[in-house]
Amino acid sequence: MATIYFITGTDTGVGKTVLTGLLVRHLRDTGVRVLAVKPLCSGDRGDATVLRKAQNNEHSLDAINPWHFRAALAPLLAARRERRVVKRAEVLSFIRANADRCDVLLVEGAGGLLSPLGDDFDARDLIAELRARPIVVCPNRLGAVNQVRLVLAAFPEAFAKLARVVLMETSRPNLATRTNVELLLEFLTPNQLHAFPHFGWPAILKRPRLPAGVGRTLDQLAVRTGSRD
Repeated sequence: MATIYFITGTDTGVGKTVLTGLLVRHLRDTGVRVLAVKPLCSGDRGDATVLRKAQNNEHSLDAINPWHFRAALAPLLAARRERRVVKRAEVLSFIRANADRCDVLLVEGAGGLLSPLGDDFDARDLIAELRARPIVVCPNRLGAVNQVRLVLAAFPEAFAKLARVVLMETSRPNLATRTNVELLLEFLTPNQLHAFPHFGWPAILKRPRLPAGVGRTLDQLAVRTGSRD
């Protein structure tokens, strides 16, 4: 089975799709058999469409995103409005089936870590059952330190130590964005914390080559050996 990376976040709209798209593009460019899926979408399927394009449209939208709902709400509530039920076992089965088809599987969550996905599960539950490597995305802005620490505190200890944190630079850096990394390093190890510059999105995926520094950071995030150090 593939090494599974689960891309979650401190909130919705924090850059999970940007990071997942960059990861799948980079791994494909370096010869890794990688798949990227977003099991659940609410509001629209824009995120899943981006992941499909990052994989050169080789997979159908339904193959990447089998559960999608019209209302821009937490998936649990959006499903209830359509009188539908998302079952944990079915989501796990979908993810594991994809893990059998590749060396690295990227799973993008919906909303933040504890946003309810179904009646009895959220992203934290999926990460634990899949023994996935968590990647936590957070905008690099005022409040980021608190948000990152809260998400990591919500994990079981083993997964908190395994987690990688990605700060996504905003378009308007300020004093907080210039000092968040230094402060977070008082609570995290250097290999846990990564910072990305502000990207012109989605133009970054259309570049023939990603910037060298970005590629090196992506390599550090997705250890292709599958080790769990």
